[in-house]
Amino acid sequence: MSDHNPLPLARSKAAVREATKAWQAQGQRVALVPTMGALHDGHLSLIAAARRRADRVVASIFVNPTQFGPNEDFASYPRDEAADLAKLASAGCDLAYLPAAEEMYPAGEQTRVVPGALAEPLDGASRPGFFTGVCTVVAKLFGQVRPDLAVFGEKDFQQLAIIRRMTEDLALAVEIIGAPIIREADGLAMSSRNRYLTPPERRIAGRLPEILNKVATRIAGGVATDTALLQGLGDLEDAGLAPVDYLELRRADDLTPLPSRPLRRQEIEQARLFAAVMLGRTRLIDNIPLTRA
Repeated sequence: MSDHNPLPLARSKAAVREATKAWQAQGQRVALVPTMGALHDGHLSLIAAARRRADRVVASIFVNPTQFGPNEDFASYPRDEAADLAKLASAGCDLAYLPAAEEMYPAGEQTRVVPGALAEPLDGASRPGFFTGVCTVVAKLFGQVRPDLAVFGEKDFQQLAIIRRMTEDLALAVEIIGAPIIREADGLAMSSRNRYLTPPERRIAGRLPEILNKVATRIAGGVATDTALLQGLGDLEDAGLAPVDYLELRRADDLTPLPSRPLRRQEIEQARLFAAVMLGRTRLIDNIPLTRA
């Protein structure tokens, strides 16, 4: 199971289950951090969050074909196994699970996990089938690894909400932990896709969180939601962060829209601002709460 790497590897569901079963038999808690590789400090913060809550940490690396649309970047998605494994080893990961596609989707398989209303807005509207692919692969990983808990980043806030709901609805017996967004010095949320950005695009990209914070400040300060969002849309387009896929304010708990009028204090506390924009060929997403704890 070692593949001659300082970090133990499992490439089959039998091997990963053998390892986690042995740990759990000794009374150890096992955490899973699912990734698609191309790891950065955001991913490593998830490993750190898992380490704080569990005795053993398993990180999976699998570029999941079922969550990519026909015109998306599955073929070009960055892959660098050696660099990823070195980062996981230095972060204190106990086991890397790197299944082949046929291990996750064997011949004859046909079941999909289709989420409900939480998956309809935002990325669900923009990327049909995306969350079905996410839920299916996460459910498979939970079944293969059998972790006690799993850690997901808040950068994919809608995904986190959907996985929480799926885990509860299907009684999957995994505790779901959300971890804060890790940002670059200029505020840009860390993402594997950021490496697609050219140097001029990278300079523009930092405007996204800056504009989101301005919109959030306006709404929290009493500007009507629809007015602030319209201003924000113009600011994004003026900055070159266009076309804008969406810029929306929704409740953090159930992702329902908030009123277009000025918000009450309780509504502000429950609100989260979501955006997805194109910058060249790169799709950037981000989200922030209206109030910071």
